[in-house]
Amino acid sequence: MTQLRKWLAPIALLAALNALSPVCANGYREKGKAVSIVNASLTVTPPRDWNRLSAKPGKKAETWTLDGEQLNDITWYVGIAPGEPLVREVSKKRKPLPKFTGQTLLVELPELVEATYRSVREIGTFSVTGSAPDAFLGQHGIRFTYAFIDQDNLPRQGEARAAVVKGLLYLVTFDAPRLNFFAKSLQDFRALSDAAKLS
Repeated sequence: MTQLRKWLAPIALLAALNALSPVCANGYREKGKAVSIVNASLTVTPPRDWNRLSAKPGKKAETWTLDGEQLNDITWYVGIAPGEPLVREVSKKRKPLPKFTGQTLLVELPELVEATYRSVREIGTFSVTGSAPDAFLGQHGIRFTYAFIDQDNLPRQGEARAAVVKGLLYLVTFDAPRLNFFAKSLQDFRALSDAAKLS
């Protein structure tokens, strides 16, 4: 019971903070209206309302949320070319990030996400919990699940879908606290990623 309280306290705090302040977003994504992701050829028609956060993790990435980034985080990575990292590199010399390459296989994409999370979020605990072939954007792709403990010491779960189209990587990840929020928003993530299309 003590362990459960230890995990519930940060969740309660995050929920309270998100209730007190509006989601930091500059892009309301209305249900049923198609929008372009990162001004690219990837579009999605949200099955429900979402918010796009103003802060972008990279020039080819953007984050959406329902209740706040710490409670449900969906990040789109669009058209990542060989030699590019998933997110913005702070220092290519001192802290280089793992890169997508032309030789990266679908089954290696969970490792790319893991290495990126470990480097950017500075976490030590990360495990891929499953992966399977899955159609994404009308292409042969992969769906994989993972678990990690972030800097706030809160256990989190994630699910991602990815495909490589014409040599470019298209990836979407969903992260949320393991207790309550992951299960609560998982179907919303799946419905949203199902609605994504390449033009």
